[in-house]
Amino acid sequence: MKLPATPRILSLLSLAVFLWIVYRVHSIAARDPTSVFFDPSTGYTPRYSAVRREQAAAFIARANSQDYAWTKAQEGQRRLCVGIPSMATRGPEYLQDAVGSLLEGLTEDERGEMYVVVFVPHSNPAVHGAYGQTWLSALTDHILTYNLSSPEEMKHVQEMEKEEGGEYREKGVFDYHYLLEHCAEQQAPYVAIFEDDIVAADGWFHRTLAALEEAETRSATEYASQTFLYLRLFYTEELHGWNSEDWLAYLATSFFVFIVPMGLLCYLRTQNAAANRILTNRVLLAIAASITTSIGLFFALGRITVHPLPTGISLMPEFGCCSQALVFPTTIIPSLAAFFASRRTGAPDVLLEDFARDKGGEDGLGKGLRWALSPSVVQHVGRESSKKDDFGEMSKYGMSVAETIWSFGFEDLKAGALRTEHGRVVREGS
Repeated sequence: MKLPATPRILSLLSLAVFLWIVYRVHSIAARDPTSVFFDPSTGYTPRYSAVRREQAAAFIARANSQDYAWTKAQEGQRRLCVGIPSMATRGPEYLQDAVGSLLEGLTEDERGEMYVVVFVPHSNPAVHGAYGQTWLSALTDHILTYNLSSPEEMKHVQEMEKEEGGEYREKGVFDYHYLLEHCAEQQAPYVAIFEDDIVAADGWFHRTLAALEEAETRSATEYASQTFLYLRLFYTEELHGWNSEDWLAYLATSFFVFIVPMGLLCYLRTQNAAANRILTNRVLLAIAASITTSIGLFFALGRITVHPLPTGISLMPEFGCCSQALVFPTTIIPSLAAFFASRRTGAPDVLLEDFARDKGGEDGLGKGLRWALSPSVVQHVGRESSKKDDFGEMSKYGMSVAETIWSFGFEDLKAGALRTEHGRVVREGS
């Protein structure tokens, strides 16, 4: 029997709406690593980072010309010291992307507020492919190499270089400490340490300054703290899913969402004859199934899809991988440097979390406050991990562990919108 025209049209419209919803859900959740609908071939596709690397390459090419000249850091105007340690094993291409993307698009005034130092942590810096290249000296304020006070210290560095895995153990901490202290001497209120296997978004500088101002205000007003430990400019959303530690809270919330409407319907059924006729056992069972399905779909969509971090800064005391881009108040660096010197070995990002736990409440200084900027303004593009233990490891997606250290929110940024925003901020500040 044929359906009347109107029901057929409604059925087709309902099907079309359903298919559109499924398409939209899949297209959104496919880029959410916490979702069961996550598609690695979509989520790990470099969209904005590919654009930014092209812009960085063009910028480096201009800087390689013999007559290139640009503003450097201005005395008395520095707001940020940018330190970039770069090992020879990375290769010069990574460093070019990092430096180029950090500087491309900056105005002369912005560049004047930023002291840029590239640290080549080798006893013989000439082993680094970028050392001595035109673009490196043209774009940076200083190329830092070891300037140690005694032959014994340099000999110790050479011994650390020879040690298998040394650059990831004692030498990694030594170098991080060395760069932090150099930046702390540059009379800027903040120090940013970037690994060299990153690209930065257009406008990262003005967004970072605004985030630092907000972090200062919120640390003082919400936590009565004089400072904070760091502002994170990169994190991976993969660690911010439905964490198993919170299963009881998820269960309680789900039970509440289910029991409240079902309880109201059952109560209405006992109090109203019309409702009793409509709300049959079969109808109630269908509603219960719909609510259960909706709860399941909510969790299946992924936490980043249904409950993302708000735009701006948020506290991130846990799951804040990794150390690709961190900004520290200069005032906290003496305590941090002393802590690194006392520990001597370990991964810098792990030691930072140890410092936050050990020193977090010391003198009420807020040394344990760790803020993160969302969306990330930095992307990790390395194919190898900075941690020795990750070399050769493969993730469940058939990629190296290092390749899955990825900011999915960064790739959603739009080049045109960022350039427009940057221009507007510059005009409003002038």
